[in-house]
Amino acid sequence: MLAQMQRPIAVCADESAHDCSSLAALAGKYDAVNIKLDKAGGLTEALAVVAEAQRQNFTIMIGCMVATSLAMAPAMLLAQTARFVDLDGPLLLSKDRADGLRYADSLVYPPSSSLWG
Repeated sequence: MLAQMQRPIAVCADESAHDCSSLAALAGKYDAVNIKLDKAGGLTEALAVVAEAQRQNFTIMIGCMVATSLAMAPAMLLAQTARFVDLDGPLLLSKDRADGLRYADSLVYPPSSSLWG
């Protein structure tokens, strides 16, 4: 049904996008993919998903699950290639890790090196 619809605004695959093998089935149905490190299985596969999604002409969104800054910080590398970024996972926790990401207005700043221990 999604492949048949005319879309006046872009439609982004979220829970349908996991790893590189999931992208082919999304072609023609979605305009963008939301890549999350948790769903991809980590940074290495997420980097591969970004490259493959770009090759298939998807717009890139980098998203997240609810997690601490330690889990979110590697996604900052992917965010540089994305049109849309949603890395607010630590904001949804009652307490984040010390020295985590810093949020100000609509910007996210990388953590200090002390986050890594």
